[in-house]
Amino acid sequence: MTIFDRVLDFVPEGAAIGIGSGRAAEAFIKLLGDRVRAGFRVTAVPTSRASADLAQGLGIPLVELEQGMPLAVTVDGADEVDPHLNLIKGYGRALVREKVVAAASKKLVILIGPGKEVPVLGSRGKLPVEVVPFALPLCQHRLKLLDCDPVVYAPDGRLFLTENGNAILDCHVGVIPRAGELELQIRAISGVVGTGLFLGLAHTVLVGDDRFELVSEKQRP
Repeated sequence: MTIFDRVLDFVPEGAAIGIGSGRAAEAFIKLLGDRVRAGFRVTAVPTSRASADLAQGLGIPLVELEQGMPLAVTVDGADEVDPHLNLIKGYGRALVREKVVAAASKKLVILIGPGKEVPVLGSRGKLPVEVVPFALPLCQHRLKLLDCDPVVYAPDGRLFLTENGNAILDCHVGVIPRAGELELQIRAISGVVGTGLFLGLAHTVLVGDDRFELVSEKQRP
């Protein structure tokens, strides 16, 4: 059984669900599309335009967040998962929409492959932070004071803007022993819209091997 086969067990027929962004989420969306074409009823709230386009192309009906709340479940990936199922997300640049949809869901189920499980958040050295473009200088200054070493995400020398019209600062961090405290400190900076710290949101994490065969399943107590 793959992690994508297993996650379908969390999706009730007739429900509104959240669909995440990134490689793992895309694989789930494709499998869900197969089930929808076979007659399974579901509606989805996407966290990115890429996920929306993929879902629409596969015949999965989309709804706005207002129509779908409360979502039965959101299925997404993560960039780091600690032993308490806290996460770092946002390498795919959709962190704020992903956090909103996750918070609007009764359950958040995370799909990850090798290398994403870490003993302490920050082990992979990066924490994305979404900020209002006007506030970039202020946010960079304040994040430096928090030893977060922010770098503006600007591929090919052009400022990247999220689907919310905001910029991303990739904070180069070490391990984060007090993630909740850091989250509060960063969110207190004027101009910060959200961080890649997803604390206390995940209900279940499904871990797969290189072929995404199910290796382990972990649930929050």
